[in-house]
Amino acid sequence: MRFVLDTDVIVAAMRSPQGASAALLIAAFEKRITILANVALVIEYEAVCSREKQILAAGLSEYETRLFLDGVVTLIEPVETYFLWRPTLHDPADEMVLEAAVNGRADAIITFNLRDYGDVPAKFGLDIYRPCDAIRRIRI
Repeated sequence: MRFVLDTDVIVAAMRSPQGASAALLIAAFEKRITILANVALVIEYEAVCSREKQILAAGLSEYETRLFLDGVVTLIEPVETYFLWRPTLHDPADEMVLEAAVNGRADAIITFNLRDYGDVPAKFGLDIYRPCDAIRRIRI
């Protein structure tokens, strides 16, 4: 399965290494799923995870945060963005996720904020799951 992870999922994996979000990264490491992202989305991951409040909440040093982000990037299959569909959603960060998913021909977007996306992913043939629901689908 091919997934695009919303930034909130990456942050959750950094803050809680035992949770479903971290399990998705492990599944990617084990080649059970493919994580897709474009350059804009990776930059967003870095910007959000590097915020002081995220680093403190995760209990990591800046160096450890950098290592975490480097590890995430090694798991990603890069997506070139050929088409933009903006504005489709309310949040520009969500637009980046949608564009990576559509351009990368993802199966689904993984996020904690299903409501932010509404029915837009379905218009592009994409499913949308919370991390725990995605983990259940992988284990089937």
